[in-house]
Amino acid sequence: MTQPAICPKFEKAISLLSQKWTALIIYQLLLGTQRFNEIQSAIGISGKILSNRLKDLESEEIVKREVIPETPVVIEYSLTEKGRSMEPIIRDIEKWSQLWVK
Repeated sequence: MTQPAICPKFEKAISLLSQKWTALIIYQLLLGTQRFNEIQSAIGISGKILSNRLKDLESEEIVKREVIPETPVVIEYSLTEKGRSMEPIIRDIEKWSQLWVK
């Protein structure tokens, strides 16, 4: 008996969410628009890794980066509609973790 192939879209979604820190960044941004330092301090991630993950999420159109022309320049991050649509998944993982993770 042959096993069915894994759907490429499902595989890509799991690959994206399983990158270290990615789900935590999305979880943090579910609270609303935040600046780089707010995200960094909330989840305890290095600046370089956070920058890379935010760029990845921006290229996937999950995170929106907005530059506010002030002095100094302010950069804010928020979830796009695509990113916000992940909320039920993230919340279900949160619920599952409360029940089953020790």
